[in-house]
Amino acid sequence: MDKQRLALTALTLLPLAVACGTESASGSGSVGSAESPVTGVHWTVDSLTVDGTTRQAPASAYLRIGEDGRASGNLGCNGFGSTATVKGDRIEFGRLETTDMGCQKGPMTFEENMSRTFVNSSFTTKVKGDKLTLTTDDGDRVSLSKEQDAPLYGTKWTVTALGDANSAQSLPKGAEDKAYFVLDQKHGTLSGRLGCNHVSAKATVRDGHITLGAAKTTRMMCDGSLMDTEKTLLGLFGGTVVYELDHRTLTLTSANGAIISAVADE
Repeated sequence: MDKQRLALTALTLLPLAVACGTESASGSGSVGSAESPVTGVHWTVDSLTVDGTTRQAPASAYLRIGEDGRASGNLGCNGFGSTATVKGDRIEFGRLETTDMGCQKGPMTFEENMSRTFVNSSFTTKVKGDKLTLTTDDGDRVSLSKEQDAPLYGTKWTVTALGDANSAQSLPKGAEDKAYFVLDQKHGTLSGRLGCNHVSAKATVRDGHITLGAAKTTRMMCDGSLMDTEKTLLGLFGGTVVYELDHRTLTLTSANGAIISAVADE
C-alpha cells in the first residue's frame, strides 16, 4: 500500500467524522444567493483541471459549505475541514485541517493536487443547474455536481477504509471493492460480502445504532489481504455499532473503537 502523507502547511489531525458540515467555526459572509446557492449542498467533485490537465476525481471526493462559513469534505483520500470567506462571486478557503489516512497512489496523487489548489488560491464561483465550477485566477478549475443523499436501506455500501479514532487505512491491494453490505428494512437483515466470503445476519436499526446478529457465512479461503479484511469485519457481528450517515458515506463504529467507512455505489 502506498503510505504517502500530505505535506500541508499547518496540517492538523482531525477525527474521521470531520466532514459533517454542521460544526460551528469562524468564517465571514454567506456563500451563494437565492438564485445560485452553494451552501448546505453536498457537492461531489467530478474533476480537477490543473495546468491544462484534467484528472477525474475519486468517488469519495466532495465539498460541503455550511451557512456558518464552515467548509468540509474529502480531498480524494482524507477528510478535511476549513473556513470559507466570500466576497461577491469570489470564495477563499482558510487553512486546511485534514485526517491522516494513507491510500492507494491514484487517490493520493489527486489529493495532493487538490490540496495545493485549495491552499494557494481563491476562486470564482459559477453555479449552473446542479453544477458548480470553482476557477482560480490562473485558470485551474474544480468541477462539482450536486448530489442527493443515499438512503441507508437498499444501498450497496462498499467498504473503503478500516481503522480507529486515531487513524485509518484504505483496504489493502487486492481487497478494494470486494467488501460490501446491504441493509434490508423489510426483512431486518444485513447481507453482503466480507472481502472473501458472503455474509448475512439479522440487523436492527434504532436511534443511530445497528444491532447485528451472528454472522452466517460461506466457507471459502482467499488471499491474505481478503482474509485480513474479513476478520476485521466479522468483529462487527454479534454486537451493536454506532452508525453515521453523511450523504453517501456511512461510518460504523464498534464497541471496541474499530471504525469502518463505506461509500454508496452509484
